[in-house]
Amino acid sequence: MTLKPWREVIVPHEDVLEGKFQESEFAADLTKVVDGVAAPDYQDPVRFFERTVITEGMSLLLQSVVKRLGGKGGDPVVQLQTAFGGGKTHTMMAVLHVAQGRVPAKKLLGVPELLEKAQVKELVKANVAVLDGNALAPSQPREHGEIAANTLWGELAFQLGAAEGYRMVAEADRDGTSPGKEVLHKLLTRFGPAVVLMDETVAYLRQFEHGKSYKGGTYNSNLSFLQALTEAASRVPNAMVLASLPDSLMEVGDEQGKHALNAVEKLFGRIEAVWKPVGTEEAFEIVRRRLFGPVQSDKARAEVCQAFADVYRDEGERFPPETREAGYLRRLEASYPIHPEVFERLYEDWSTLPKFQRTRGVLRLMARLVHSLWRADNRDLLILPGSVPFDDLSVRNELVKYLPPGWDPIVDKDVDGAHAEPRQIDDATPTLGSVQACRRAARTIFLGSAPSVASQKVRGVGADRVRLGCVQPGQAVGRYDDALRRLTDRLHYLYTGNERYWFDTRTNLRREMEGRLSRFDAELHIYPAIGERLAHLVKSSLVDAVHIFRDSADIQDKPGLRLVVLRPDQGHKRKEESSKAIAAAAVILGKHGDKPREYQNRLLFLAPEASAASTLCDHVRRSLAWASIVDDVDELNLDRHHEKEAKKNLDEAKARVEGAIRETYRHLLVPMQDAEAKGGLSKVAWEDEALSLAGSSYEKAIATTTKEKEWVISIWAPTHLRALLDKWFWKDGQVSVGAQRSWLDTCRYLYMPRLATEDVFARAVHDGVQREEWFGYAAAERQPGVYEGVVFGAPGPIYLTAEALLLKPETAAGAKAAHRVKGSPGAEQVRAPGAAGVKGGGKPAGGTSSAPPAAQRRFHGTVTLDRADPIGSFASVVENVLEHFTVQFDTEVRITLDIEARRPEGFEAKVVRVVRENGATLKFNTAEFEEQ
Repeated sequence: MTLKPWREVIVPHEDVLEGKFQESEFAADLTKVVDGVAAPDYQDPVRFFERTVITEGMSLLLQSVVKRLGGKGGDPVVQLQTAFGGGKTHTMMAVLHVAQGRVPAKKLLGVPELLEKAQVKELVKANVAVLDGNALAPSQPREHGEIAANTLWGELAFQLGAAEGYRMVAEADRDGTSPGKEVLHKLLTRFGPAVVLMDETVAYLRQFEHGKSYKGGTYNSNLSFLQALTEAASRVPNAMVLASLPDSLMEVGDEQGKHALNAVEKLFGRIEAVWKPVGTEEAFEIVRRRLFGPVQSDKARAEVCQAFADVYRDEGERFPPETREAGYLRRLEASYPIHPEVFERLYEDWSTLPKFQRTRGVLRLMARLVHSLWRADNRDLLILPGSVPFDDLSVRNELVKYLPPGWDPIVDKDVDGAHAEPRQIDDATPTLGSVQACRRAARTIFLGSAPSVASQKVRGVGADRVRLGCVQPGQAVGRYDDALRRLTDRLHYLYTGNERYWFDTRTNLRREMEGRLSRFDAELHIYPAIGERLAHLVKSSLVDAVHIFRDSADIQDKPGLRLVVLRPDQGHKRKEESSKAIAAAAVILGKHGDKPREYQNRLLFLAPEASAASTLCDHVRRSLAWASIVDDVDELNLDRHHEKEAKKNLDEAKARVEGAIRETYRHLLVPMQDAEAKGGLSKVAWEDEALSLAGSSYEKAIATTTKEKEWVISIWAPTHLRALLDKWFWKDGQVSVGAQRSWLDTCRYLYMPRLATEDVFARAVHDGVQREEWFGYAAAERQPGVYEGVVFGAPGPIYLTAEALLLKPETAAGAKAAHRVKGSPGAEQVRAPGAAGVKGGGKPAGGTSSAPPAAQRRFHGTVTLDRADPIGSFASVVENVLEHFTVQFDTEVRITLDIEARRPEGFEAKVVRVVRENGATLKFNTAEFEEQ
């Protein structure tokens, strides 16, 4: 079955087809009809009812009118009050044509049926008076030949009874005083059946100033007239009054208008109106009949509507629930060729705007829309929200004019301009372009979200309604889901949340963020930000320091163990022997600035995964962009909702950065050498291992990996130290070696064990000298072969000074025996400055018998750093002062840093916030700003 597009099933009326309709033709004007100068569709009763849908409310009202005019009941006074453009004037015009009785009922489409319902055989011809508040003025009498009607009652009397009628109220008309209900009762009785149509009554009354008299009377005299008129009409069986009242403040106008509306509502409030506003489904038929001729093929229409209903049923949850109900098929047929969703959006969303007219506005828009689609040879099966050609300025302007300023460029850029992003996506993607998926989705979102986005508690339209506004039978629904994803990624003014989509005049925060990404340079911003996060995450008690992104000159060449974190662009892959990470690490390993590095065996390296580094940089760049938006909340004029969203996105971006760091910085690189390789010492070999960071910290992961791989030794047995001494130091008849030298050599050479600290070495010495099988210890060798402070076979004080020696067991035994023979208690040993040691049992050996000088137990010093080079200045303090304490065993060192900064004009809010946050992150004891 081949489904026919709407243009082959139904044809617009000639004026719509040719674009000859005038905006004024959509505005019903009672006075023009009375004067005989209205457009044919309004002036001619036959044409009027041909293009008028008799709604439920209009039917009830007309039944009441024909009953009343025939003296068979009906309401004497009816109040018509609906929203702007709700069809009040159009309804009064229908009453006018019925009451005038110029054409037999049988020629008026739909009128015979309502006569039958009212049980009235024929139309009763009545005298009709039309009091149009927009056509009358309090200070300008209305001329009728020799008679000039000054007031509403003068105009009423003349229209009902010409000169005779006017004479009944002439005196009151000249004086501007209300004629009273008895006079009006006589007037309505004499010229009945009578119908009084009062349109825009409030528009007339708001022109009166309190306490001021006009030719049209006073404000109070007019209110008295209205009250007298309604009471008089109630007493005349074949007379009735219909008055239209506004329902929106926009129509009411100023304060005087509000007072007038309140007063008139009280007068008419006693009377229950039969009027019911036009319902949405009734509006379907109103628009269809006004814009289109009859359906040329009921079968073709039925097939199209059934095909749409089948799609909604088969796709289940992908469309709104009501589309699967049986009644939705009837709605499709009733609104054909316009999809019901177009009316839903116009009547539910756009009609909430103050200036949008429910009937007239929709008619005017749809006339332009249909003309544009017809001219463009549109082949859609129905006119859907996705069909609305916003690239046609006449269509776009008809909607945008109701919106606040700023929407035109949004439509141009993000909806349907010549170079709009949705069009570009469609053009670049054949699967989407074949159905214009992105353009149709953007149009649907705009139609459903632009009018009320600022006031909606739940913003935007759901994905199900976007599909409803786009999909036609035979199309894959998934294409529009793909279109939504692409639009979300690309559009600047499109927002999304909870599967709802909306446009807003504020640029999309995510697009604003993406626009800021280019601001951030890798060297100036990205790497420092990564380094800052690494400083918080990468901790290890194994090392004396963690050096992040430092050049070789900035990484101290000292015996302390150090972890060097390589830059993001120095990536590594597991077991790759020539990675950028290894090349960078080799430079640092070999040099300390311009000099060869001495303590090579004290460096460990943390390298990034090469394939993950770029992703990490992207996450950091986005985090910085979000941070800049949060900082610029005031400059961007963000409301509280968008400010909250920006902060939420920043928090999420920071979390992604931390996760990306753990995914990226996971390779531990350790340099090794083999001293027993063929041809001597081997080249430096790099062992690597991926840290297990799942559910673990860097601290634990580094400790676990280095322990399992024996890359760092925290507990060292004396037997291992003895093997080291035998292999490298006690050769060629040597019987001793400097204790400090042997420790420092383990720090220098990559083929030696890598001990965690000097204390590990000292502890091995301390434990080893207590037995006579491994080695002995001497505090010094004063003369060749003469040792002082010998410790061997028992606990004793151990210090790794420059003079201390490790002795072969037999040498240590001989030295100990020599001391016993001499009866010497052993030389006292005073801890040398800068020496590390392990306290043992017994008294210190060596020295004189005189009392030692008073012990200096505490040092305290303050220094002002060079503010131009604080890092270099502090490094000098560390190297020349601090390290003399830190290398000593059992020395407690506490370092504090005092920072004082002053600025006469005060610090900017951004600086205050950043410093406070960073101070808290760095665990400052105090980080406060003062006003003084």
